[in-house]
Amino acid sequence: MATPVNLDPQAPDYWQQACEALAQRHGVWANLIERHADRALRSRGAPYETLLRSLIGQQISVKAADAVWGRVLAAMGGSADSQRLLALPEDTLRAAGLSRSKVAYARALSEFHQAGQLDLAVLEALTDDECSRHLCTVKGIGPWTAQMFLMFGLRRPDVWPVDDLGIQKGLSRQFFKGEPITPKEALQFGEKLRPWRTVAAWYLWRSLDPAVVDY
Repeated sequence: MATPVNLDPQAPDYWQQACEALAQRHGVWANLIERHADRALRSRGAPYETLLRSLIGQQISVKAADAVWGRVLAAMGGSADSQRLLALPEDTLRAAGLSRSKVAYARALSEFHQAGQLDLAVLEALTDDECSRHLCTVKGIGPWTAQMFLMFGLRRPDVWPVDDLGIQKGLSRQFFKGEPITPKEALQFGEKLRPWRTVAAWYLWRSLDPAVVDY
């Protein structure tokens, strides 16, 4: 099989190299990359928006998260603005689809942003671990949300969210004949995908749902 080529002009600089490396490791990756050559991981370049979308998307489907995000964005006047979100009554955010806990998380993130803690240049200078620790000081942000930011906000190439149910399900279907796998097994499997685990994760998500995952 010829090496699959990704056609997304906005793909990260490393994406094609990663695709070639993964395709050489197993035919499953080659097939997934060929099937989904139209898009790659993209960054909005806006830490606050990326993290807010990630918080909203916790534990709900991509479709549901998109719908809730649209209503929250409309409530903020059409753009992700931490000051505007903090000014919104809780009832407005609840009506948009946020649970009581997610309202608290959204406000904590907004206060963090207002305090100048989400400067993109500063975050880009941090290692993956340093950035995760920094973000996890915010109420509601745990390892999964921090990993989503590393992937979609900073487009780091080697992030592997083993607690993500989509990753576990994708690996199960593609490599384990549908048998359930644990986060520990996902972690072990990911060792042979270094240093391109972000790319592998993205294609596993696409294997489950053709809709593009973006935060």
